[in-house]
Amino acid sequence: MSKLTDLPKRILIGQALRSDKLGETLLPKRIALPVFASDPLSSVAYAPGEVLLVLSVAGVSAYKYSPWIAVAVVVLMFTVVASYRQNVHAYPSGGGDYEVATTNLGPRAGLTVASALLVDYVLTVAVSIASGIENLGSAVPFIIEHKTACAIAVIVLLTLMNLRGVKESGKLFAIPTYVFVGGVFLMIVWGAYRGLVAGDTMKAPTADYTIHAEHQGLAGFALVFLLLRAFSSGCAALTGVEAISNGVPAFRKPKSKNAATTLALMGGLAVTMFCGIIALAMVTKVRMAENPATDLLKNGTPVGDGYTQNPVISQVAEAVFGNGSFLFILLAAATALVLFLAANTAYNGFPLLGSILAQDRYLPRQLHTRGDRLAFSNGIVLLAGAAAVLTYIYGADSTKLIQLYIVGVFVSFTLSQIGMVRHWNRHLATETDPAKRRHMVRSRAINTFGGFLTGLVLVVVLLTKFTHGAWVALLGMVIFYAIMTAIRRHYDRVAEEIALADQADEHAVRPSRVHSIVLVSKVHKPTLRALGYAKLMRSDTLEALSISVDTAETKALREEWHNRGIDVPLKILDSPYREITRPVIDYVKSLRKESPRDVVSVYIPEYVVGHWYEHLLHNQSALRLKSRLLFTPGVMVTSIPWQLDSSEAARRRARKRAEWNAPGSVRRGPVAQPRKEKAATKK
Repeated sequence: MSKLTDLPKRILIGQALRSDKLGETLLPKRIALPVFASDPLSSVAYAPGEVLLVLSVAGVSAYKYSPWIAVAVVVLMFTVVASYRQNVHAYPSGGGDYEVATTNLGPRAGLTVASALLVDYVLTVAVSIASGIENLGSAVPFIIEHKTACAIAVIVLLTLMNLRGVKESGKLFAIPTYVFVGGVFLMIVWGAYRGLVAGDTMKAPTADYTIHAEHQGLAGFALVFLLLRAFSSGCAALTGVEAISNGVPAFRKPKSKNAATTLALMGGLAVTMFCGIIALAMVTKVRMAENPATDLLKNGTPVGDGYTQNPVISQVAEAVFGNGSFLFILLAAATALVLFLAANTAYNGFPLLGSILAQDRYLPRQLHTRGDRLAFSNGIVLLAGAAAVLTYIYGADSTKLIQLYIVGVFVSFTLSQIGMVRHWNRHLATETDPAKRRHMVRSRAINTFGGFLTGLVLVVVLLTKFTHGAWVALLGMVIFYAIMTAIRRHYDRVAEEIALADQADEHAVRPSRVHSIVLVSKVHKPTLRALGYAKLMRSDTLEALSISVDTAETKALREEWHNRGIDVPLKILDSPYREITRPVIDYVKSLRKESPRDVVSVYIPEYVVGHWYEHLLHNQSALRLKSRLLFTPGVMVTSIPWQLDSSEAARRRARKRAEWNAPGSVRRGPVAQPRKEKAATKK
């Protein structure tokens, strides 16, 4: 089977890399920016729309509050970026929020942060790809008609790209990310020129539509609640900021400095694009509704179920560049593509965090190992599977998925900043250098303000989004927390059980005797080899054991055993129900019961075949026996292989492939040694 799968695997993910090539996969800042910041950069494609959708509940008149909401999001973004710049300098090992919380607040806080981040990474993939499908579907009807299948296909494609390695996937993702950022900035500049200098009137496709307000004349607490809900939706622009602090080890040296610079670049680009799109949406009079079929009116009539509500960025681009223009099409394509690639932030953050959690024994150890391309392949596949399931359940609907979003990220934001405050307090207690103390006090002030603000936002998000689906994210966090706790408990129990004691215990005492058993079905070459090998082990007692399921075959076995003069006693156990495994297990247990200090060594002859389909032609009684005997204390199991001709042929084919020379290689002769190497060889 490995031969059948090896060629497709190499085609899809490339040749395996040596472990010493890990340094070559590290990222420069120009590649790290699209790799780790594609999520917050691309969120400007849907975050402004989410703000307008919530405000539309109170009608078009509520749109006047959107600039103030944008200002609040900008303040929060700069606060979070400034706070995380302290994180990457203080904790550059890649543990990010998890390491900060665990070190300063304890394992439970760290596990809570880890659960929140794992849930948020899964949601990042689902939301980004669902949003990208909807953006692309506005231009290609087939995609929107089969959006769930298309979304899952994109997840599979992204998974394969990431399995090829971080650096290689980063190069693929850099171009569309930079095209998207450049396109949005060009749209903002050109829109500002047309509106402020040229005096043109720019109108979005929905500018002449009206909105039927579900709740008119909101005031007091109801208005405040609506604004808070709109603000919490706009906070989607902050998702993915924490990925850079988790991915510091993937940066080139100096790692912390490069990560901090990338954070600053990401924050500046994201808030500029977010504010620019909000401003242009106001100028071009974009109209959005949570239920467009009934609440969006054209000439006083609802647009109906057949209407497709295009995203804010698409409507603004049409107003600024013109429908069907080259720049409009280019930005639309780049937006859809970068939303797909925004999931790459999670593809880099989830496997790395999973590796750290596996190292701390909170997740299976397989997540800590790197794959052929030096990426954490098992974590990538696990993330893809979880995101595909979530996408299927919610039908790739970004409006439904967005309600589950950002809860986890603000849990990690808040606990991380609280942990950083305790970090600085601990260091200030022992630091005497005035310059370093001033730096620590300034950093503590930044983290304190960040913790207060993100904690406040977390409360707002929970209050405004809980009934709209945030409870699902909280449930996912609880499930992750419970699973990781159970895994850690299992690993701790195993470690305690197999740990060496200070004094010799009963398991370290040499067994009094070894009783060897060779399992026999017929007298043939594999049986004689197993008997010969067992004799070499010089056991205290040796016997052959056969299970009688057919009277005639058992009689023939006895006669041949006697006629060949085999000097090993043959014991035959009757099995009236034709079972093989149970009688052997019962017999071995009876020997252990009679002499608890004796060790029973069971030798099992096995066929080795050369083709996978030949396994279907032989029963798997040996495999079943071994799996059962593993659970029997004091029993050792040894397989005695007998290679059939097909396995020998397979071995020869493998050796022939290893000795194969490329055409012309013999004619060219050996590669000449450089002079320096020749001199070194002579010495």
